[in-house]
Amino acid sequence: MEKQILHIDVNNAFLSWTAVEKLKQGEPVDIREIPAIIGGDETKRSGIVLAKSMKAKECGIRTAETIYQAKIKCPNVQVFRSDFKIYQKYSESLYQLLLQYTDKIERFSIDECFLDMTNYLMKDSLFNKAKEISKRVKEELGFTVNIGVANNKLLAKMASDFTKPDKIHTLYKEEIPQKMWPLPISELFMLGKKTVPKLYNLQIKTIGDLAKADKNMLEKKFGKHGLMIWEYANGIDDAEVKYQKEKPKGIGNSVTLPQNVSEIKKLEEILLALTEQVTYRLRKYDLLASTVNVQLRTKDFEDTSHQAKLLLATSSTKEIYEKAKELLEQMYRNGMAIRLVGVRVDNLVGKEEQQLSLFQNQKNEKQEKLDKAVDALKEKYGYNMITRAGKMQVGNMIKLKEDFGDNP
Repeated sequence: MEKQILHIDVNNAFLSWTAVEKLKQGEPVDIREIPAIIGGDETKRSGIVLAKSMKAKECGIRTAETIYQAKIKCPNVQVFRSDFKIYQKYSESLYQLLLQYTDKIERFSIDECFLDMTNYLMKDSLFNKAKEISKRVKEELGFTVNIGVANNKLLAKMASDFTKPDKIHTLYKEEIPQKMWPLPISELFMLGKKTVPKLYNLQIKTIGDLAKADKNMLEKKFGKHGLMIWEYANGIDDAEVKYQKEKPKGIGNSVTLPQNVSEIKKLEEILLALTEQVTYRLRKYDLLASTVNVQLRTKDFEDTSHQAKLLLATSSTKEIYEKAKELLEQMYRNGMAIRLVGVRVDNLVGKEEQQLSLFQNQKNEKQEKLDKAVDALKEKYGYNMITRAGKMQVGNMIKLKEDFGDNP
């Protein structure tokens, strides 16, 4: 199975995150819309520009030049001090949102992540997931991202660097000659600045030139790095997404249906399939959920969601499904044609944090044993081989993931 990889890159992260924070604090002006820069101490002539708005760029201001030079070019430019705590805060908020899509996330830098979505698509397309993530980041977090869509990390990274901001680009193997080969070699990921003039001396000026060069010659001249850049120019990359298992603050899953569904019984089956996956992951992390959220998207792309608190935090498939079904019934109206269904659980706590009565403990232990027995069978025979009666038909509509990304 080919990998399904996304690369998420925050657009102008330091300036965007500063702007969002200031707007939250009541700032009337979005600094992304005025001549503005992020930098060090402007009282020091050595302070440099770390980030700039589009209006500042139009004035000729460049990243890494001194603030003193920037103010000469644009006397009315607004200067804002860098604040790493703010950057960490919004980087973490992005990471927590992405954890709702996959457990396999590599934090490549403070404003970049790789996502391995290979077993998390449920018959949806990778591009659709990218669109959903882009929309949610914009609406829920207040900033924009570029997303690269590909079958390996290299191509996803290259794709996310195409035109900006707020764009989604694909770069599949068949698209390499058209989209990647015409680019100058300096655009190739992991190609050092010192190597560029050496390649120019060999008449290698574009990524396409490098892809068609003699790889033995490149390896002889540049060693292992020469072979690597030749492989990269040809889109070859077997690197895995390096992720750490971290306990999420929320767990969710959604599916865009291959055809619209109007019958509530079918929607309930889909809801059960999604709930089972979400609670399976809850139990893998030894977490309990206190809040359940259900999302619906109609054929006209109208989104609606309801959430409710549980009486007691739980990881029980039965209890969370019952609450999710209640929420579905509250939102559903006869004749609604639904194209997307989503389930999310939030306000997660560890088991040790939950205090229960003796009666509730006995009830929960019985349900927990049942869920663990089903989980064990799934681990042994494959996730999709063991099916609850309430979702017997849903397999024809959505593909359930086999691997949940919890093992390195």
